[in-house]
Amino acid sequence: MALVAEVAGLRPGTALDAGAGEGGDACWLAARGWQVTAADISGVAIERAAKRASERGLALTWLRADLATAPAPGTYDLVTTHFLHVPKSEQPSLFRHLAAAVAPGGTLLVVGHDFSDMEKLPRPDLLEYGWSAQQVAATLGADWTVEVAESRPRAAAGPDGEQITIHDAVLRARRD
Repeated sequence: MALVAEVAGLRPGTALDAGAGEGGDACWLAARGWQVTAADISGVAIERAAKRASERGLALTWLRADLATAPAPGTYDLVTTHFLHVPKSEQPSLFRHLAAAVAPGGTLLVVGHDFSDMEKLPRPDLLEYGWSAQQVAATLGADWTVEVAESRPRAAAGPDGEQITIHDAVLRARRD
């Protein structure tokens, strides 16, 4: 899991989980001492995530927002997003909004579906909703240090249940 690999060594502070869905990553961060704001475009997902966090005794801030069209409020020590399905035309503004929400010295972690899997999996939407780590890096300004920009392999179940290797586009950058 990219979140664990890339964030486990960071000192907890404030975090924004953009596209939090039902809150798995947000809860993982909160359980490790992060002060988490979890944002999602879906009110239903936020309700489910809030219930999940409450059942675990975790306190998070919940925000219903479309971060592709509007910037996040405030700045954070960590801004993270995983596997958002944002149309290609909205991705540059999303990545700029996420980067703008990172405080100086903070970390941006963006994980998505890498294009290298197009031949292995029947994923016609990958061209529209995928990205490479380099595409994310290209939206960052001069005040960033890219620490990781790669296509990272991981095990997954294929269309017929067989074990296959797929790839995630992983970008971790630090704002100078």
